[in-house]
Amino acid sequence: MTLLKRLEGWAKRALALLAAALFFRPGRRSRAPERLASARSVLLVRIDDRVGEALLLTPLLSALKAKTPGLRVDALVHERSVRVLEGHPALDGLLALDRRRLFLGPFSPGIRAVRASGPWDVVVDCGNWDVPAVTSALVARGVAGKAALVGPAVWPTRLLDDVSVQRRADTRSEMAQRLHLLLPLLGRDVPGRLSFRTPRVPEALRPLLASVRGSPHAVLLPGGRLGWRRIPPEAFAAAGRALLTAGRRPVVVWGPGEEPLARAVVDGAPGSILAPETDLDALAALLAAAGCTVCNNSGPLHLSVAVGAPTLGLFLRMDPGRWGYAVSPHRMLDLTQAPEPLGPFLAEACTAFARTLVPDLPLPSRG
Repeated sequence: MTLLKRLEGWAKRALALLAAALFFRPGRRSRAPERLASARSVLLVRIDDRVGEALLLTPLLSALKAKTPGLRVDALVHERSVRVLEGHPALDGLLALDRRRLFLGPFSPGIRAVRASGPWDVVVDCGNWDVPAVTSALVARGVAGKAALVGPAVWPTRLLDDVSVQRRADTRSEMAQRLHLLLPLLGRDVPGRLSFRTPRVPEALRPLLASVRGSPHAVLLPGGRLGWRRIPPEAFAAAGRALLTAGRRPVVVWGPGEEPLARAVVDGAPGSILAPETDLDALAALLAAAGCTVCNNSGPLHLSVAVGAPTLGLFLRMDPGRWGYAVSPHRMLDLTQAPEPLGPFLAEACTAFARTLVPDLPLPSRG
């Protein structure tokens, strides 16, 4: 960590301490149990802009609705995360945070606009336990008003909470830890899974979807937001060849700026298909139709799991036990210490993964 980052971190902690003093209200914590017990409305707060982080809210939505069907559940997210959660069947309201002049706290335009959409009985700051998410905690405190504020027990942001939740010691799973934030509301830890709306499929994609549904395919996603998490394209090409041998035709999908990377994989795995440019809904539909995904540790990993596609997640220098989904039919593969080159190792893993899926049908002619 650079010196600048360290200084920024300590400045944010100092800000959290100052805000905790300014927002201190002795009676609020004593009233929190009553508000939790009688809650009829809940706001979940997660304000970063990553697809996976937004999808990690969906198990909480479903868990809250299952506990109290009449409960109103809203979410406050980054404006770029609205596209991930809009239309989710378990979400009653979706708010995008206006981040202008957040330094004004409760007087900033964004927080004032959110408070005008309330009030809520409970606000949950859906932050992590590893580092204090100071901005998220300050926003959650700013919009909560008289609501009971629940958050992770991380110093110093826990001083802003009315109820702080200690992290679970028996799991590293980020999804399980996020669900654990609902303990004060649900009274116990509950299982959960990611979910996504019914995709809004563009007409131009329907012929490809019909083809993918008609015979065994697999979606390969060699890209990702962070380059250091990506498996080399030649390893993905080896995975594509292995899947072809196993009877599944790869469809190689790419995001903005990734088309050359995807073409390199297609060139290295003759017989695979280069997908057209896709938005989030088109990608979700394609993942669900293919029913088999091989991808880096990035947003599409979470989306693939959310739509129920068996997913082989590939991790480099990240903890698959925390960010992955090691439950059937998914498999998470830590390649940090894998032998070089990765191609043969990944090809063998893909072959084994394909064998766990439903029996394959004959491939259509490759033309």
